[in-house]
Amino acid sequence: DFTMTLYLRHYWKDERLSFPSTTNKSMTFDGRLVKKIWVPDVFFVHSKRSFIHDTTTDNIMLRVFPDGHVLYSMRITVTAMCNMDFSHFPLDSQTCSLELESYAYTDEDLMLYWKNGNESLKTDEKISLSQFLIQKFHTTSRLAFYSSTGWYNRLYINFTLRRHIFFFLLQTYFPATLMVMLSWVSFWIDRRAVPARVSLGITTVLTMSTIITGVNASMPRVSYIKAVDIYLWVSFVFVFLSVLEYAAVNYLTTVQERKERKLRERFPCACGITHSKTMMLDGNYSESDANSLAGYTRNQMVSEEEKQEKMVVHLAMSNESNSSRKRGLKGHVGLRIIQNTHAIDKYSRLIFPGTYIFFNLIYWSVFS
Repeated sequence: DFTMTLYLRHYWKDERLSFPSTTNKSMTFDGRLVKKIWVPDVFFVHSKRSFIHDTTTDNIMLRVFPDGHVLYSMRITVTAMCNMDFSHFPLDSQTCSLELESYAYTDEDLMLYWKNGNESLKTDEKISLSQFLIQKFHTTSRLAFYSSTGWYNRLYINFTLRRHIFFFLLQTYFPATLMVMLSWVSFWIDRRAVPARVSLGITTVLTMSTIITGVNASMPRVSYIKAVDIYLWVSFVFVFLSVLEYAAVNYLTTVQERKERKLRERFPCACGITHSKTMMLDGNYSESDANSLAGYTRNQMVSEEEKQEKMVVHLAMSNESNSSRKRGLKGHVGLRIIQNTHAIDKYSRLIFPGTYIFFNLIYWSVFS
């Protein structure tokens, strides 16, 4: 609904009120005379609440001219219904109308029309609304039919409202977009950092749920999908898919490592080196840790430069001399880098942003 305060002015001619006068151009009266003469019985169609202002007295004015012309003015505040369509909310424009009609007199008894067409409707240039921009006012008129009483003249005050989008950009669209972009950070985090990636995904999902709940709480309960619902739910799907993406990465990594473990158990001497020992070094060990390894002497350790390499390697070392060991390492050491990034993460870094940008292009081109 909408609420409007207006000055409603009626013009008509009643020869019974004419009077001869050479000095007075008109005579003005207050609301007390209105009850003693005939006035149009105009009411507001589809109004919910309306009242005539009465501070400090009734805001009613009656002006009678010597030839019988009458000006009847009153100050009214009316709340009327407007059939709004929220399918494009908040990128929507609403067209509302205030309808005036005689309650008792049909078109055969009383003819209502706008005195000067669109010029009959004048608005304050300082009118501004917090959510809407008033684009235009215009007037129309046509007949309304009631099956039991007949045809009536009906006047329309039509106006178009366009919603301000900046508020919703700050409160809805920007936070939702930032949450989607935040969920993409997971693709650059090490796949073995389970707490970091899981907590990031759950946080973004819960935040998107909060945004959706807050927007729907301030909206009418409509049975169709709004434009903001499409954007928020698509953003929610992107955030949710980022969580599922890590679940897939973690599962495939576990399966891969399980297969490799079975292969090592089945072929323990696949290195091709006789009387060799195999140890696992991750590059993050101290000098004392290296000396305390059972079955290995200090001379069997790798060089200091090789210690600094931040990767997991399989080193096969025999009991030969240092020079022959180095040649054996070059020719026979099995070296395999376990990547910190899964192939799914690499593709996701391109697919997720590209798809979301494509969705935004389509969304804003359609609804704006």
